[in-house]
This record gives sequence, C-alpha cells and structure tokens, in this order.
Amino acid sequence: MADHDLSQKLIGFLDPHMGILLLEFLDLKSTPSIPKQVPVYSKEEILKAKIALLEKTNMVDFQMEVFNKLLQETDTAPPEEEQKRMAQRKEIIVNQIKQFKTEEKPAILRLLKDRNLVAQLKEEKNFNLEYLKQHYDIDPRTVDTIYQRSKFIFDYGKYTKALELLINFRALTSNDNEHSLSALWGKLACEIVSFQPESALESINQLRDAIDQKTFTSPLKQLQQRTWLIHWGLFVFFNHPNGRNAIIDLFLQDRYLNAIQTTCPHILRYLTAAVIINKRRKNVLKDLVKVIQQESYVYKDPITEFLEALYVNFDFDSAQQKLGECESVLVNDLFLVSCHKEFMESARLFIFETYCRIHNCIDIGLTLFRMLSKKLGMDEEAAEKWIVNLIRNAKLDAKIDSQANTVLMGSQHPSVYQKVIERTKALSYRSYVLANNITKTEAGKYQVQEETATL
Repeated sequence: MADHDLSQKLIGFLDPHMGILLLEFLDLKSTPSIPKQVPVYSKEEILKAKIALLEKTNMVDFQMEVFNKLLQETDTAPPEEEQKRMAQRKEIIVNQIKQFKTEEKPAILRLLKDRNLVAQLKEEKNFNLEYLKQHYDIDPRTVDTIYQRSKFIFDYGKYTKALELLINFRALTSNDNEHSLSALWGKLACEIVSFQPESALESINQLRDAIDQKTFTSPLKQLQQRTWLIHWGLFVFFNHPNGRNAIIDLFLQDRYLNAIQTTCPHILRYLTAAVIINKRRKNVLKDLVKVIQQESYVYKDPITEFLEALYVNFDFDSAQQKLGECESVLVNDLFLVSCHKEFMESARLFIFETYCRIHNCIDIGLTLFRMLSKKLGMDEEAAEKWIVNLIRNAKLDAKIDSQANTVLMGSQHPSVYQKVIERTKALSYRSYVLANNITKTEAGKYQVQEETATL
C-alpha cells in the first residue's frame, strides 16, 4: 500500500495544519481493526512526521504531547540536546503569547473585540474604513495589524478566531491591498481545518478568480498558486454535497489540467474517482481517458489503470483485478474513504455497461454476472431484476430473453445531435484563442512598422 499512498506528495503542497489532518487519518490506520490488514506506515514514522510538521507551527503543547507518545512507542530516552531545544522553543512561544496578550492593542483590534458593535455596524452597512476613521478615529494603516494578528492566532491553532479576523480584514480592505491574496488563502485554510465546506467552496471560487485576474511576477508563480489550490481543494470537494461536480469543473479547465500534468499528475487519482462516482458526468470520460494515457508513463495507480483497462484495452479481467486493488487504495486514502462503497458500485456498473455495448448477445450465467450478483448479495431472480434496471438506466437498446437466459443487445449508434456536439465542443474557446493570437500577431507587426518608420 505504501507504493500507492500519496501522503508524502500531498503534504508538500499543503499548509502544515492540513498535513496534520492527513497524518491523523494515517495514525488511525496504523492500528487497524482488521487483524491481517497491514498499515501503510508504522506508528513511529507517523509520530515523527507529525513532530516535523508541528515544528512549523506555534502549537508547542501539541508537539510536546506527540513527542511523549513517540517516547512511549520507542521506549527510549530522548537526547538531552533535543529535550533542551524543545523546552527552549516552548519558552519562546509562551513569551510571545504573553507579549501578545499584554501589549497595547491598536484601536481597530479593540473595536473588533466588541462583536455586538461590529454586527451592528455591518447591519447598518457602516463597517468600512471611511466611516470608522470618521467616527472611531481608526487609522487605515493599522488595518494590516488584523492580518498579522490572525496569522499568529492561526499558527497557535485558534482557527475560528483567526477566521473571524480575516473576514473582517477582507471587509475593510480592497483587492489592491498587498495582503489581500494571502488573507484569502488564510481564510480558506481556516475553513478547511475547522470543517466548514460550504464557505470553503466559496473561498475556492474566489481564489480561482483572484489567481486568474492577478498579474504575477512570473508564470511559474501563477502555476504554483494553481497547484496549491488544486491540493487544498481536495479537503473541500470530497466533503461538500456538490463537490464532485466542482472538482470536475475545476480540474478539467485547460489551465488547471495543464497544472496537473505539469506539477502534480498524482491528482489524476481524485479526478478519475470523481468522474467514476458522478453518474451525470460520463460525458467527460473520453477526455479523461486521453489524459490518463498521456500521463501513464509519469503516474498510474489502480484507479487510473482500471479506467484504462476498461476503456482503452477492453480487458475485463484486468479491469476486475484493478477494481480489487482499488478497494485497498480507497480505504487508505483520506479523501476517498468516504465514497468507497459508492465507487465500487459505480465501477461495477461501468464494467457491465461497457461489456453490454461491445457484445450482441450475453449469457446471464457468465462468470462476470455471477461475480457481480455475488458481490451485490443477490439471488438469481434479484440479479436479473438488477440487470433489467441497469439496462434501463444506462439507456441501452437491449432486452432479456428469460427462456434462453441471455441479454440481446441492439445496435448502438450515436445520434446526429451527439455527433454535432462532439465536433463543435470547445469551439468558442478555440475561436477565442485563435482571435487572440491573430490580435497579438497584428499588434507585433504594427510595432515593427512603427520602429522601422522611426529609424
């Protein structure tokens, strides 16, 4: 399972606080309830990884707690130097917290402490810099202290308070503020670690627009921002009711698909899983399979290989084997564990539908159907009803011959409308790109002519 575990790759793109959530899940898996199940990582490895991540935060008490657990697990005394370093770090952070509490707060922070007043100002639509400066003598330059304070509180693990400050900071500043984008990232981080998927999905959409509209110093910086958004979004997409649609809409955009192929092809696991589970988005299967084929030399796992075996090679034995491996991958993945049963059911439907589409006559007694009915816990009569409903839902031209115990398949021809849709897909975007390139070329020619005339 360690060969298919993505924790180490994912943590490199996550905030340390999110990485800890990932390690907490692996920690649970390191003491499996199934006797013969082998954990992905040992308890000792996970505890050491937690300590390394907590080193990047101000949650020193939590770090000390994990450190003590590690000592119990290894049953060894820590070196004196390590003990001293941990004690010194705790003393430094405790002093910072004391200073944080005793220092005189700017007027804006004193005002924000009165939540009733803030709520009243917002209700009266007077929560803006112009009004606060006029009536509360608040210097606009001190507004940035809200951002600095929220960052310190977040590192200390007070996520709800940090989120409240960041919401107020964004209400009092414009997108031109130097901390505007960072504050939006901080807001999303708070919403993720405090498990608020509804507002987190809104923040993802705001960040996507901000990244697309902002002028970065280099394309590499913009690519990095998109890569972060892709990874942070996993916490939201698999915990939000509409997340499975949102992940497909975002990840299959050209800009984000290019980012996945360039920096993080392992994300194809989650995109593939979302497409398999989402029965209404089968229209994107063709494009997804092409991407999986292109990136197979860089990244592949049982989930992507399942789709490739089924839709490229039409190898049903291999697809069934990969589906068995998928089960182990799903239960050991933080983002996919909750949709384990749904994925397996949808994947079996994919196998059945594909099998039906490439055969004229199918014996219901074949091993494939016996396997499916056995896994679904049905008798022969119930299995037959299930197959009938499956054919109806899949909109297949087929009928069941009960006497011959077979399924007779009709011819499958795409409609004229479907052909038109396929050929004109993304036509507007391609036309926009073409027109943009022509405009750039003409502008370049005009500039050359001007320079020539000047000479």
